[in-house]
Amino acid sequence: MSRTVAINYIIAMVFILTLNFILPRLMPGDPLQAIYGEEAMLAMTEELKATLVSRFALDQSPGEQFAAYCLALARGDLGHSYYYNAPVLEILLGFLPWTALLAGLALVISTGLGVILGIESGYRRGRPLDGFMLSGLIFFNGLPDFFLGALLLLLFGVTLQMAPLAGAMTPYAGYTGLALVLDVLRHLALPLTALVLARLTATYLLTRNTMITTLGEAFIVTARAKGCPEYSIRYRHAGRNALLPVITNTGLQFTRLFTGALFIEIIFAYPGLGTLLYNALLTRDYPLLQGILLMVALVVLTINYLVDRLYPKIDPRVSHAH
Repeated sequence: MSRTVAINYIIAMVFILTLNFILPRLMPGDPLQAIYGEEAMLAMTEELKATLVSRFALDQSPGEQFAAYCLALARGDLGHSYYYNAPVLEILLGFLPWTALLAGLALVISTGLGVILGIESGYRRGRPLDGFMLSGLIFFNGLPDFFLGALLLLLFGVTLQMAPLAGAMTPYAGYTGLALVLDVLRHLALPLTALVLARLTATYLLTRNTMITTLGEAFIVTARAKGCPEYSIRYRHAGRNALLPVITNTGLQFTRLFTGALFIEIIFAYPGLGTLLYNALLTRDYPLLQGILLMVALVVLTINYLVDRLYPKIDPRVSHAH
């Protein structure tokens, strides 16, 4: 099974690389103009055009162009951004940590909070607290993450002025140490809250449903007959067994969080890949745009692959099912 999974992901990665190579060259006109855009071409000197033609092997056959493209990717050469006047990979590595921080914290908080609320709600099935949590979280699940972000920004940023409106740090503040950490967390609060509220319901519902099923199992009845405390039954016995589907679902949630974070970053002008993607679209910086889309696709593909490899280790029955 592991070999088949690896082959499938290699095929998907080759398809993504091929698509990223072909799309600009399918556009009518000069391939160099398709890659860099008409505005950039007007500002280029003839010497720079000749250098780029040689760099992309645009004066050679499509097969040789694709080979040059793959060799450039192997060297970490994703092209040159004419708007930022820097290599695309260097720009991406400058913005990626902020997206990773936002998406990673949102995953940890939404998963942990969803598990706790799901266990408590499933244990109190049919009671007022269960009904309140179920209806409230389903309501939040019906709102898109960017809509939640806009509401939080208007309420806490504009109306109450309790949080910064944009950025990841206060510019020119000169904070260091703990003050810098607190400043980053203050700017992170609203986009993080929007992502957590948008993604919390899936983990909560999965944990709640698994908890309800587990509480009817024979080993729970046995634990109660032995006089185990209710807290121990809730978390040590039923709660632990409810974690398996949540763990396997966490990887899938991260891919959604990563892509959802891109839209949240645009709302809050947070300096991650989402804001970079928006700027690349506005300035028609095609090499940068291609690099962002390629990086997002490869990150999502890699996470899905790692989750698939993790399934049999969490539950060996998965490998036998195939």
